[in-house]
Amino acid sequence: MYTKIRDLREDKDLTQQQMADLLHITQTTYSRYENGILDLPSAVLIKLANFHNVSVDYILGQTTIPKRYPPTND
Repeated sequence: MYTKIRDLREDKDLTQQQMADLLHITQTTYSRYENGILDLPSAVLIKLANFHNVSVDYILGQTTIPKRYPPTND
């Protein structure tokens, strides 16, 4: 999962600091997410999935298909 968030960030040519600013966290914290030192909190995971327009399952490594699922009408 950790390489996925790094790859997604690099695909958009963003720095760790830019991602950290977007998430309202420090660059050190974001770096620790990318390196697997800290687990991603659910809220951060959702924000990353929304920002990169991929599914949470893709970030978590449960699928190799980045496409988001269609929204449900619950």
